[in-house]
Amino acid sequence: MRLTDKVAIVTGGGSGFGAGIARRFAVEGAQVVIADIDRAAAEAVLKEIGGDAIAVEADVTRRDHVARMIDTATAQFGKLDILVNNAGYSHRNAPLLDVTEVDYDRCFDVNVKAIFHATQLALPVFRKQGGGVIVNTSSTAGIRPRPGLTWYNATKGAVNALTKSLAVELAPDQVRVNAICPVIGETALLETFMGVADTPDARAKFVSTIPLGRLSTPQDIATAATFLASDEAAFITGVLLEVDGGRCI
Repeated sequence: MRLTDKVAIVTGGGSGFGAGIARRFAVEGAQVVIADIDRAAAEAVLKEIGGDAIAVEADVTRRDHVARMIDTATAQFGKLDILVNNAGYSHRNAPLLDVTEVDYDRCFDVNVKAIFHATQLALPVFRKQGGGVIVNTSSTAGIRPRPGLTWYNATKGAVNALTKSLAVELAPDQVRVNAICPVIGETALLETFMGVADTPDARAKFVSTIPLGRLSTPQDIATAATFLASDEAAFITGVLLEVDGGRCI
């Protein structure tokens, strides 16, 4: 098992990519903190995982919630090895003038500010331990943007830039920082990204832009996260790993 004796926090762990990552980390031997704004969703994933895991209700845009999340992890398991900043939000696919300021703010709060909070609060723990790993869930939207998601695209561009900057700044602390860039996937945000109802024709339109001919899955993202979080990736930092079936080529 590739994550034996590792303690990991997965934000947005109650559904979608986060749930997939939490499940896979548990299979790989990690002690997992499933953090989600929806306690019931986090506890449902916990019930699936069983064993050495806990569910924590956390709004990642609130610093006090993030502090409690990290404190809970260290109190329960004695340390923190891996932080997966996976929680995400998007406005609905729409012309840029139709996006409200509320949605704009929510995008930046969940997708960018949450990483600010979590990184600042986890870093003292990592430094005390002599190292750690941060994996950010970004998006192909930050590399090859789609029209209709302009403000969301901007948040993922920010995630990509801060991932590389953090990787350089935190390297002396032996903290590795990488990002995963999924293409549109089979999650609760699918219709939001498409901007239309999830129908076979709508899916086909989006799948046609992906050379390998399908959407991403939570399993795809979990596999990438497991590698980046593991000691197999000990000399990898600052990478934006495209898990996109060739979309960004």
